[in-house]
Amino acid sequence: MKIFVAHSSNFDFKNKLYIPLRDSALNSAHEILLPQEGPIEEITREMINNCDAVVAEVSAPSLGAGIEIGWADAAHVPVVAMYEKDSHPSFSIDNAVSNRFEYENADDMLEKLTAVLNKFQ
Repeated sequence: MKIFVAHSSNFDFKNKLYIPLRDSALNSAHEILLPQEGPIEEITREMINNCDAVVAEVSAPSLGAGIEIGWADAAHVPVVAMYEKDSHPSFSIDNAVSNRFEYENADDMLEKLTAVLNKFQ
């Protein structure tokens, strides 16, 4: 699967998201696009439309991630929203995304994300 990962810039995405994803079995099983890792210069609607899924880390509010979730929804690309325990994701996530989960740490996140992505295959 080709998976685009959306997230807030106000979240420690490198340590809490990018490194765990790259070090996981998901990285070898899927093509994972991490927008701030490079070489993605501009995130476009077409980029999202050409993915098999969008994974959105929504622990911190983000207008950009919200737009990317909206593009995916409009193109019927499945969206998975995930957020850290004790964070306060936007209430609109409950209305916009049916596949969502809370996680406690990187291992918990990867386990739950793997289970959800397996349902899409």
